[in-house]
Amino acid sequence: MSRNNARRATLALLAVAAMLGGCSSDIYFDRRDTVSLEAGDAVATNKVTHMIDPWPARSGDRDIPANGERMAAAGERYRTNKVTPLNGFSTSSVKVDSIGGSANK
Repeated sequence: MSRNNARRATLALLAVAAMLGGCSSDIYFDRRDTVSLEAGDAVATNKVTHMIDPWPARSGDRDIPANGERMAAAGERYRTNKVTPLNGFSTSSVKVDSIGGSANK
C-alpha cells in the first residue's frame, strides 16, 4: 500500500470515527430534571435504605453437607484423565462422535 493510500485510509477511518462519536443512546443528557441518570426510583431506594438485613437467613450457614471422599475420587479421576463420559438422554437415533460430526452418515 502506498503512502498516499495509507493516509487516505487513515483520514477516512478518523472521519467515520468522528461521525460515530456523536451518536449516543440518550440524546438529551442536558435536558433532564434530575441530578443523576439513576434517579427516579424513590420507592425502591427507600426499601433498600430501611432494610435491616438484606441476606437470606441461611446465607451465613457454613455447614454445607458434602461427601469429601467422593469429591477427592472425582478430582483424582480428572487429574489422571480417566473421567467417564456422560450418557446422554436423547430421543435421536443419530449418534454424534466427540468431534461434533455425525457418526451415522
